[in-house]
Amino acid sequence: MSKKTDKLKSEFDEKLHESQSSSPMENRDIQDAYGREREKLDVDIEYNKTIPVIEEQLRVDKEVRETGSVHIAKDVHRENVDLDLPIIHEEAEIERVEINQYVDTPPPPVRYEGDKMIIPVLKEVLVVEKRLLVVEEIHVTKRRTEEHNTEHVELLREEIRVERKQNSPEGPERSTH
Repeated sequence: MSKKTDKLKSEFDEKLHESQSSSPMENRDIQDAYGREREKLDVDIEYNKTIPVIEEQLRVDKEVRETGSVHIAKDVHRENVDLDLPIIHEEAEIERVEINQYVDTPPPPVRYEGDKMIIPVLKEVLVVEKRLLVVEEIHVTKRRTEEHNTEHVELLREEIRVERKQNSPEGPERSTH
């Protein structure tokens, strides 16, 4: 235990001992050692004794101190990059194929053979009877070609620098930036 606690404990014990040893004396007969009655004493004694109750309390405070600082800087670097970008375009190749064949039904529909689209071309021919003659077909073939085009593009890249500065015990270090 600490000295303060020992002192408080001893004060408490003294007060307790005093309150137990003293008893009310009002209107009591006092006798001497031989049992003879002496005169009555009128003594005013306090019945309410105050006994201190002591409690220790702890108070904790915090203090904020600056121990350093951080300087953050951002550098932007420029970098030139050549990109090879494919550019796709389509071309139609047209081929005329003569058929010269009569048909009895309404015009034949457009049809596909692979990546080729076939469109019938019709012509009415005047005869004793009227019939349809497929004069030719147009064959359309799609071809896909790819060209490479080089573009000059500028890209930005950022880097972060962190500089930590420590403070001396006398106070915060000052930066001249």
